[in-house]
Amino acid sequence: MKIKIIYFASLREQIGRAGDLIEVAAPLTAMQAWTLATGNNELPENILIAINHEYVQADSIVNDSDELAFFPPVTGG
Repeated sequence: MKIKIIYFASLREQIGRAGDLIEVAAPLTAMQAWTLATGNNELPENILIAINHEYVQADSIVNDSDELAFFPPVTGG
């Protein structure tokens, strides 16, 4: 199964790329996908996670063809 991962804002700069496409044999959690895609980098605090444009928790399951996004909280001015 394939999962598209997108990194936004400062995460993109920190990781050094806009996203990843990972292939796994079975569904996994958003946190497991983060760990696999980033080489065991720790997920920074207060990072928001979305699967297919809906906010989720780090233990939410990611399935085949899902789009997984990680981004810092949005602030207004």
